[in-house]
Amino acid sequence: MIEALNKAFESRVRLGIMAVLAVNDWVDHAALRDLLAVTDGNLASHLTALEQLKYVQVRKRFIGKRPNTSYKASAAGAKAFRAHLNAIEKLIPRN
Repeated sequence: MIEALNKAFESRVRLGIMAVLAVNDWVDHAALRDLLAVTDGNLASHLTALEQLKYVQVRKRFIGKRPNTSYKASAAGAKAFRAHLNAIEKLIPRN
C-alpha cells in the first residue's frame, strides 16, 4: 500500500509547502517561510526540488522597488499532492 505514497512529500517541509499551496493561490517566500517556521535557505532548497519536479510554479516580480518571489502549486503538483493524501487515507484503518 505504501507504494502509492509520493517520495517527494516525505519531507515535512515539502509536505507543509504543498499543504499551504494547495489552499492558496500565490504565496510569497516570506509568508511561506514564516508559516512553516524554517530558514530561507532550507525553504529555498525544498522549493527548488519541488520546482524541478514541476510541482510548483515560481513568479518573480517587483512590488514597488522590492523583489518579490511567490509560489503556486502547478496542476501536476496539486494532482500529485491529492494522490499522496489519498494514499495516506487508505493507510488509516476505519472502524
